[in-house]
Amino acid sequence: MTTCTQPGCTGSIVDGYCDVCGSPAVQSAPAAATGACTQPGCTGTYADGYCDVCGSPAPSNARTAPDSDPISSVSTVSRASNRLASTPLGSARAAQVGSKLTRKLGTSSTRLRGARLGAGLTNVPSIPAIDASKAILANPMVPEDRRNCPSCGNAVGRSRNGQPGRTEGFCPKCRSRFSFAPKLQDGDLVGGQYLVRGCLAHGGFGWIYLAQDQNVSNRWVVLKGLLNSEDPDAVAAAIAEQQFLARVEHPLIVEIYNFVTHDGAGYIVMEYVGGTSLKSLLKQRMEANNGRYDALPIDQAIAYMLEILPAFSYLHDLGLVYCDFKPDNIIQVGDAVKLIDLGGVRRIDDLDSAIYGTVGFQAPEVAEVGPSIASDIYTLGRTMCVLAMEFRGYQSRYVASLPPVDEVPLFQEYDAVYRLLAKACAPSPADRFQSADEFRVQLLGVLREVVAEKQGVKAAQHSASSLLFGSPGDRAAGLGDAAAPWQQLPSLAPDDGDKMAGWLKTVSVPDPAKRLELLVDAPEQSAQTLLEVAQAALEVGPERYDMVDTAVNDLLSADPWEWRAVWMSGLVALARGDFKAAQSAFNAVYGQVPGELAPKLALAIACEHSGEFNVAEGLYLSCARTDANYIAPSAFGLANIRTQRNDLDGALNAVDLVPRTSGEYVRARRQRAGLLAGSGRGLPALAEAMNSIATLTIDPADRANLAANVFRTALTEVQQTGPQEALRIDGRAATETSLRDGLEATYRLLAGQAQTRTERIALVDQANEVRGWTLR
Repeated sequence: MTTCTQPGCTGSIVDGYCDVCGSPAVQSAPAAATGACTQPGCTGTYADGYCDVCGSPAPSNARTAPDSDPISSVSTVSRASNRLASTPLGSARAAQVGSKLTRKLGTSSTRLRGARLGAGLTNVPSIPAIDASKAILANPMVPEDRRNCPSCGNAVGRSRNGQPGRTEGFCPKCRSRFSFAPKLQDGDLVGGQYLVRGCLAHGGFGWIYLAQDQNVSNRWVVLKGLLNSEDPDAVAAAIAEQQFLARVEHPLIVEIYNFVTHDGAGYIVMEYVGGTSLKSLLKQRMEANNGRYDALPIDQAIAYMLEILPAFSYLHDLGLVYCDFKPDNIIQVGDAVKLIDLGGVRRIDDLDSAIYGTVGFQAPEVAEVGPSIASDIYTLGRTMCVLAMEFRGYQSRYVASLPPVDEVPLFQEYDAVYRLLAKACAPSPADRFQSADEFRVQLLGVLREVVAEKQGVKAAQHSASSLLFGSPGDRAAGLGDAAAPWQQLPSLAPDDGDKMAGWLKTVSVPDPAKRLELLVDAPEQSAQTLLEVAQAALEVGPERYDMVDTAVNDLLSADPWEWRAVWMSGLVALARGDFKAAQSAFNAVYGQVPGELAPKLALAIACEHSGEFNVAEGLYLSCARTDANYIAPSAFGLANIRTQRNDLDGALNAVDLVPRTSGEYVRARRQRAGLLAGSGRGLPALAEAMNSIATLTIDPADRANLAANVFRTALTEVQQTGPQEALRIDGRAATETSLRDGLEATYRLLAGQAQTRTERIALVDQANEVRGWTLR
């Protein structure tokens, strides 16, 4: 049996969780890059670094990232945190100081890949495969409203005077030739191998045909040709696509088999994916909803994005950008998805090729500076918006922005979803997630929150480790109630990629003052070194808080997007009691890592102390529902807020969230007893107060002090309202004689534990004073 590794815990790991504190078992070393896939439920194996079934890359040495009604609240005030002030960060901070700094790719971001559709957290309905023979269009025709000149964009091929528009001809504006008629017919043999059976679809790049491979068991394949072979950009794009796709081999991306020519035209031969695109799925939902838009449930929309993101990571690792992503380009077959239509793919450093994009999805900077990883992130964010909500005006009024929170019910219901999309779709590319993996890490965290809220759980049953933070209170072991607000928060996880990471591991001095001296004299002040300096200075105390400020300013001067520096500024603000400043700092961090619970807990604590009770309550609830490690600090925060509102039942419900497996269970039961003892609800509440701690192993003096308080209150109550002989308070009947005996015994017990003679005499006097009268 394995011993729990949590600081101060004496439990053992049983069924993957500690039997005392409830923490999950520490993960063993990651699997090697060969062998069985480690993703839950996947039966594949790693080949060339990627799973041959789910497409997940083989694990690296990095740690992998990581439940019935919610407790009601009497408040009707908005809990959304987006209305709070936020510390300037990123481009906003750079603008304040007049900086021209640009974002450094990968700064303080950690990669996470893999997982199946739904990530094991939610379910997405399976979609049956479509037989290829039934997918052939009976009358292939490009709609007239999509016929535009490939050279100048002028409308062509439109109806006039009751006559249908021409599918071929010349543009009346620029005289360029256009053609929208399929070039291949049923029965044509392309490349001496592919027997055409008809048209499958049409799009911006050309007709897509279905054919059968005469050389490979008549398997169905897709031939993609040019919509207009006279368009030089289309020709160049097709050639470029062929070159890129020769290197693209990933289970989540449609497979390319061949490239052939026929009658002077080129065709890409690719895998037939007999599924349904998400655009078609949205259309089906709309038809079933009587023509009204019916967005996907938010958890399903997130699941689709999570599943497709490894494909983007793969492309970006090859130095390619997808460019033109939208719901049309994900196809679901069964419970799997594929990325299709790679016609817009180009090299990141390609400054000459034509750029293809779709209004409403394309990032605003693309027209001026070209596509990038950040612009791909933007298209992913916009696609998620269209999937998860009725995004009116996304191609007009909000073509380069998100609608206000008060106009979108989804944003009002799920604050973390709004924060996630606001970052993914930020106007400045430097303010977005800097990699698909960074986006995926935060998306997974948001999904956990969303699922917990949709399920209506009161408290999480499991926890998930974070790549960026430790566990709540991991630097405050043994402090208990004496821990300061900032000590209740998780610590920042060290960045093992920092150039000083190796040296910093040698600095293991527990005394913060001595550790600070060593850190100040470090060979080089890297980002991680400065963070360690700030942490040590914070632990030393008020006389070194100025060093925290200096380290924070140095970090942000080098990188205005360094949210970890703002996190440290929030901690020192909490330590100083400047709760508004702490609130602003943690709000900024929340916006940078919206899938993490640490900044939510931090913001909740700051809001609680600054009087923003409604925001704090909403954040505490989210934390408690989502991760078992966050239940205790959230429960105590909720109890404090509700106590100040005189909501005793709400406060009791809050402390009842703490499970027996938590190291804070004893504290929670003691607090419950104290709440009941001071509630003024009469003898039954006093009896329940003592029952709350009846089975606990706690300090005898603490128990005796609580018992004394309960017996005193109960004695007064009995004297005023009369006895209740059937009721037992700490095993004694609720009568004056019995309660006097109990109070006397308790005072004498306390006297025996007194530290001074004066205190002992005072307690004995109190015991004598409450003794019942006796006759001898």
